[in-house]
Amino acid sequence: MNTAAWGVLHDGLLEWRQEHDLDYLVGGSRMKIGALSLLEDTREHLGRFFNCPAKRISLVPNFSLGMNLLLEGLDRDSQVLTLEGDYPSLTWPFQSRGFSVREVPAGEGLEPRILEALSQSPVQVLAVSLVQWIDGVLISPGFLKTVRERFPDLLIMADATQYAGAFQLDFEQSGIDVLGASGYKWLLGGNGNGFMLFSESAENRFQVLSTGFNSVNADLSRKEDIPFSRRFEPGHLDTLNFGSLNYALGLLEAIGMDAVDRYNREMSRKVQQVLGSGGLLPAHIAEGERHSTIFNIPEPGGRYAHLKAHDIICSPRGGGIRLSFHCYNTENDLDKLLEILKSAP
Repeated sequence: MNTAAWGVLHDGLLEWRQEHDLDYLVGGSRMKIGALSLLEDTREHLGRFFNCPAKRISLVPNFSLGMNLLLEGLDRDSQVLTLEGDYPSLTWPFQSRGFSVREVPAGEGLEPRILEALSQSPVQVLAVSLVQWIDGVLISPGFLKTVRERFPDLLIMADATQYAGAFQLDFEQSGIDVLGASGYKWLLGGNGNGFMLFSESAENRFQVLSTGFNSVNADLSRKEDIPFSRRFEPGHLDTLNFGSLNYALGLLEAIGMDAVDRYNREMSRKVQQVLGSGGLLPAHIAEGERHSTIFNIPEPGGRYAHLKAHDIICSPRGGGIRLSFHCYNTENDLDKLLEILKSAP
């Protein structure tokens, strides 16, 4: 129950990775040069998966690096709205660069309070995680589309690392300008891969200066003609890592993202009901209309150690215990959790 920290490795992906490195062992640089097509395959696959033109997709080793590169090109006078307790790799890059940042307090009624904060004083940038990493509160793309309609000039930036792969996402219909994610959690793609998706108008809001040989596909004549999305790819990208993401996207598609989405939402409701009835969730989460598959239960002392001792893999977060359920978790897992919790301190 720890996908919010790390997704598992599929045996098919393990086999693919072994074959990839065996080919490298045998073929050396010839193999690696030939495998570069995997990068464009992954870019195009991401475009189909999230409904975003491939030319507006950047491949990055992880969300955090992509975010830091991006903010180097954002006007420092921008007023930024974030959420209290949101993921540090989303909020700290604004703070470290001296942006004026306001926070919406965590707790009940988060979406209405975001709208209220946007209405109270001028804001140029809204930066949120679609799923809050500590307690799993869900900020739906549908809500952000409403925000876009009410505030058409607002730059909306979203971290989807705890969302992508767990739920369906149509980027073109979301109202989001910049969406980034790492692939090692719910997408099950392993480490060293991530991506940034950009709306058609997002490029006009940034002056990103990062560049390198890979930004021009080794074509020296293109130094002054670098596409915006390639500003985030100045150096080499690992075909093993991004090929792994490409494989993982195919795995989720084979299952059917509609089926994954439906299963995870049903699981979320079951966990919400069971943990809520046991008094293990705050009222606004236990009684909320929708939630992600991440939940945080109290740690009165010794509970986390007890769960760990009984092979429940989870994470201490925010003073509590974070449990997360993906499409490979079952009701039997939930029943086992409940039985172990009954005997916990």
